[in-house]
Amino acid sequence: MLSEKNRLALTDIRDNARLAQEFLAGMTVEMLEADRRTFYAVTRCLEIISEAARRLSPALRERHPDLPWRAIMGGGNVYRHEYHIVAEAYVWRTVEESLGPLLAVTEDELNR
Repeated sequence: MLSEKNRLALTDIRDNARLAQEFLAGMTVEMLEADRRTFYAVTRCLEIISEAARRLSPALRERHPDLPWRAIMGGGNVYRHEYHIVAEAYVWRTVEESLGPLLAVTEDELNR
């Protein structure tokens, strides 16, 4: 059974992953480069996902060693402190290629 802390963190991850995917639905990386509002919104979703991943228990993360937890948790530092080097292509690729597996694990854990 999930602890309340894990359940809340997983819910934050799930909700923000879905939002990021929704915001980018139908967009190309070029479209994202031209749309500052969407870029900022998606980046904020990724920050929240990063922080929520930090709140997950080590035991929960260890159940899913195939996910790059260190990169997920460290991403928020890049978005907050190295924002000047965050490129739209990086954000787009993260949502398009990396959120699917994280979302699947999150939903699996929440449905246990």
